[in-house]
Amino acid sequence: MLDAVDLPDDIAALKAMLIASQLREVRKDERIERLEKLVAAFKQATFGRKSEKSDPEQFDLALEDLETAMAAVHAEDETDSAPGKRQPKSRAANRGSLPAHLPRVEEIVEPESLICTCGGGLHRIGEDVSERLDIIPAQFRVIVTRRPKYACRACTDGVFQAAAPARLIRAGLPTEATIAHVLVSKYADHLPLYRQAQIMSRQGIDLDRSTLADWVGRAAFELRPVFDALVADLKRSAKLFMDETRAPVLDPGSRKTKTGYFWALARDDRPWDGGAPPGVAFTYAPGRGGQHAERILQGFTGILQVDGYAGYNRLIAPDRVGPDIQLAYCWAHARRKLVEITRTGSAPIAEDGVKRIGELYRIEAELRGLPAEARLAERQARSVPLIAELRTWLTQHRARVAGKSPLGEALAYIAKYWDGLCIFLADGRIEIDNNTVERTIRPIALNRKNALFAGHDAGAKNWATIASLIETCKLNSVDPLAYLGATFNAIVNGHRQSQIEELLPWHHRTG
Repeated sequence: MLDAVDLPDDIAALKAMLIASQLREVRKDERIERLEKLVAAFKQATFGRKSEKSDPEQFDLALEDLETAMAAVHAEDETDSAPGKRQPKSRAANRGSLPAHLPRVEEIVEPESLICTCGGGLHRIGEDVSERLDIIPAQFRVIVTRRPKYACRACTDGVFQAAAPARLIRAGLPTEATIAHVLVSKYADHLPLYRQAQIMSRQGIDLDRSTLADWVGRAAFELRPVFDALVADLKRSAKLFMDETRAPVLDPGSRKTKTGYFWALARDDRPWDGGAPPGVAFTYAPGRGGQHAERILQGFTGILQVDGYAGYNRLIAPDRVGPDIQLAYCWAHARRKLVEITRTGSAPIAEDGVKRIGELYRIEAELRGLPAEARLAERQARSVPLIAELRTWLTQHRARVAGKSPLGEALAYIAKYWDGLCIFLADGRIEIDNNTVERTIRPIALNRKNALFAGHDAGAKNWATIASLIETCKLNSVDPLAYLGATFNAIVNGHRQSQIEELLPWHHRTG
């Protein structure tokens, strides 16, 4: 609590302090409410009847994401504390142990000068020693930081010592490289935290899963500004891809899962030799409604390439308020419906349709990597006649095929989205399909077991933040481990918020 002598005499300054204090209290109340919900879910998952619990691996995944979400809230609370306010004592937790057999790499942090302010020389009187767990590929080691203490023999001006280096986890065991390793193992290699803890235990490193979850949650909090910068950069593009996929979300205390969705917003201008680097940003939403796409795309104007999901129609509704968006549709989805029919038996019409669409794809394969102008010219010369023939073919067969038959429904789908399917003929930047974003979202579809978030959006938000940066690294041929390590080092060394875009993955390219 501030003393009266610490308060400024200026009325405007006092008002500013009061407003800032009130805002901090509001944010604090919001965090308390979020924590209460997380704790309630944690207790239900932990102490609920055994008959209500899911299998052990899913249960462990749920708990670690709950703990990660809690840690992120704690980190936000610490950052939002009033300036000069004493930090509360950290909660008791197993911080881990560092066995003696691990190799030690010592670094000594000396003061800038060993000359006292009185002119005398400083002599060493002691030191502070701290140890943190560091990881390099396939090797654990301990970084020992020594900070010698010095005092002057000629006077009593005090003890001189270099300041302790900044850390991502204050007073914690891990180096920034260790945290990066844990994130990449969990979100890129799909290795849950409890399994990572088991791997470390074989080296004699005693760490609870909850300790690793705390590291991940705090790291996710620190990476959110970088993630926000990634989303903002993508939405400044003139053309993007979008897709969504189911994310089973474990409901603590229940043997069932509920369904959430990950929405992927992607950019890849390489097929038309564009200059913007590729990237993808995931956003979790509790549903699949078009309002979620509209919220994610707020501020974006341009071409959005999607599949035929009806929810996207909200983006082009006549009464919609917001920037104009033009939808380009996906020939892969149209072809897929015909391919499914050919797999059930003889289907000459469907086979003919697949062949016709395949001719368009053969042309596109030859045009990949050419400038947009060259692609457009070739499409006008070669693809436009094929599309005209395909339109005639579609009209003729729709008139002869039963509308409610599988083939009739497949043809109706193509007819419904015809204008959007043909937009690629008028713009060399547009792809023939939405496969670009489907490839980025495939890791989620293939690893749904690792997409369990204990029924809370907070855990999914952390997943989206970290996974977006890792997948964007992959798109730019950047090593996620090296990138995250360098990014954490930049953050702890006070990287300016105004220059946050410098921390986006494509700026980490080497060679």
